[in-house]
Amino acid sequence: MYGKSIYRLCEKKDWDDALALGVYRGTELDVQDGYIHLSTAEQLIETAKIYFFGAEHLLLLHINPNNLGDELRWETSRNGQIFPHFYGRLNTEFIHTITELELDDEGVHIFPKQNELNETSNVNKPANPIVS
Repeated sequence: MYGKSIYRLCEKKDWDDALALGVYRGTELDVQDGYIHLSTAEQLIETAKIYFFGAEHLLLLHINPNNLGDELRWETSRNGQIFPHFYGRLNTEFIHTITELELDDEGVHIFPKQNELNETSNVNKPANPIVS
C-alpha cells in the first residue's frame, strides 16, 4: 500500500478533454511510451522545467496511488531516478485534488511549498523497482 499522492502535470485543455471522456489519455509522449508519466513531489520542478517550461494554465493533478493497482509501476528513468509510471486508464475519478500553477516572471512554475507537497506525497516506493 502506498502513501497519499503522486502527481501528473497536465495542460488545462487536456484536462478539459479528459473530463469530457472520463479518462486522461496523456500526451503524445505518453501514448508513444505506452504509459502515463507521473512524478513524486521531489521530481515535479525538474519535470515542469523540461516538459512544460512557460506553459500557461498548467495543472498539478494529485493522484492517490492506491487507486491505480498493479498497473502502477516504479521504474528507473531520467538521471537514474525511480519514477511512477501508470500502464492503465487514468480515470478522472482517480484525481483527488487539482492545483492550477502560476508562472513567475521568468516562465517558471510556482509550486505549493515543498513541505505541503511532501505532506501529501509520502509515497512508499518499492524496494526493487523495475529497471527499464
